[in-house]
Amino acid sequence: MSGGLVWFRRDLRLADNPAWAGATSDHDEVTALFVLDPRLFHPGQRRSIHLLHMLAALDRELESRGGRLLVRHGDPTEVIPAMAGAFDAVYWNRDVSPYAVGRDAQVGAALPGPAETWHGTLVHPPGSVLTEAGEPYKVFTPFHRRWAETAPEPWPEPGDATVAGESGDGLPEPEGPALFQPGESAARARLADFAERVGRYVSERDRPDLDTTSRLSIDLKYGVLSPRGVADALADRDAAAFVRQLAWRDFYAHVLHAFPHTIDRAMRPEYDRVKWREDPEGLNAWKEGRTGYPIVDAGMRQLIGEGWMHNRVRMITASFLVKDLLIDWRLGERHFRDLLLDGDVPQNVGNWQWVAGTGVDAAPYFRIFNPVSQSRKFDPSGEYIRRWVPELDALPAKLIHAPWEAGPLDLAEAGVVLDDNYPAPIVDHAMARHRTLDAYAKARGESRP
Repeated sequence: MSGGLVWFRRDLRLADNPAWAGATSDHDEVTALFVLDPRLFHPGQRRSIHLLHMLAALDRELESRGGRLLVRHGDPTEVIPAMAGAFDAVYWNRDVSPYAVGRDAQVGAALPGPAETWHGTLVHPPGSVLTEAGEPYKVFTPFHRRWAETAPEPWPEPGDATVAGESGDGLPEPEGPALFQPGESAARARLADFAERVGRYVSERDRPDLDTTSRLSIDLKYGVLSPRGVADALADRDAAAFVRQLAWRDFYAHVLHAFPHTIDRAMRPEYDRVKWREDPEGLNAWKEGRTGYPIVDAGMRQLIGEGWMHNRVRMITASFLVKDLLIDWRLGERHFRDLLLDGDVPQNVGNWQWVAGTGVDAAPYFRIFNPVSQSRKFDPSGEYIRRWVPELDALPAKLIHAPWEAGPLDLAEAGVVLDDNYPAPIVDHAMARHRTLDAYAKARGESRP
C-alpha cells in the first residue's frame, strides 16, 4: 500500500480541509482514517453517540466518491505509527488541548516517514497572531485587531485522488438517534440559513427566548464546517458581530496552546487560593436544574435535554455556580464539557475562567451576574423559562423570574407550591454576593470594609 494517509479527528469534512486537500493533491490514492480512542470515545455518552452519526455521514460522503472511512479502535499513539509504514506520508489537522498536543507529538516522533499538518480547525494557527513583542495576547481586544488584519495561512488546493475502500473495524451502531441532522451538507444548509438572518445577530444574540443564534457551534466542534469557511460565507453580510465570535474562538485556542496549565489552573495564580465551598447538595441542585432560580434551572435543564445551552444562559448558570454557590469553576467546566455536544476544551475552559474572573481578559472578580435581573432583561416575557420549567408556566411575566416574590394567591392560582413542585431558592443572592467578594478579596490578600 502507498499514497497518503489522512488521520481525521475533529475535522470531519472533505471541503475546506487542508489535511485532506494536501493528501489528495500529493497522491493518486488516499486512505481516510479515524481512530476511536478509548480515552475520548465512551459508548452511550451523548457526545460519543453524536460523533458516530457524524462519522457515518463522513463515511457516506467518502462512499459517494468510491471509497470508505477506515475505522480502527485503539490508542492512536500505537495505531498510527503501526499503519504509517505502508504509506508515503501521513496528514492531519493539529489541535491545541494538552492531551491532543501530547498525543500528536508522540505519534509524530514514532512515524517512520513524513507528516504534513495544519491547524484546519481555526482561522489562524497559534503563533500567527502575536503582540509587537512576539508574545501571545492575554487581552482579547488587541488580539482581535491583529487577528482581523492577519492574512490567512495558505492551504493546499484539493486534488482528485482515488479514495481507498477498506472500512477496517467499522463503526459501532449509535445507541441513540442524532439530535440534529449530521454531516457536512447539513451543516452547510444550517450556515446558509443563518446567513439569511445574521444581520439580526447583534440585537437578538442575548435572547434565549428567541432562539435565533447560529447553532453552528456543534458543527465547528466536530469540524464539519471550518471557521474560515464560515467567515467566508458571511463576508458580504452584516456579520461583523458574529465573525468577532470566531475571533474569540481562536483567542481561547491560542491561549490554551500558549498556556496549557490553564486547563485546570487559574491564569491568575492568586485565584487558585480562593477557598471554594464543598457543597455537594448545591452542586447537584445546579446540575439538575432545581436551584429555585428559574433562569438557571431552565438553562441546566436545556443542557440535559439538548446537550446545548444558549450562550447568555451559559454565562448566567456558570456565574451562579461560581459566584452564588462559591463552588470551584473546574467542577462546572467539567460538567459542561461532559454534557455539551459542542464541548470544545479551549472554549469551555476559557469561558469558565472568564466568568470566574480567573483567566486572561477576565471580567473583574467583583462582576457578579444577578440571575433575576439577567432573566428579566433577556427573557422578558419568560418564554424561555416556560419552555424548560413548565411547572411555572401559569405565572405571569412579572412574577416568573422570581416566584418566591409572588404572593400566596398568585402562587395558588398558578399551581405553584414552593419547595413542593418547584424549589425555593437554595441561596440568597445578596448574601452570596458578599460571601464571594470576601473570598476573592482574601485570595488576593486584600480586605473588604
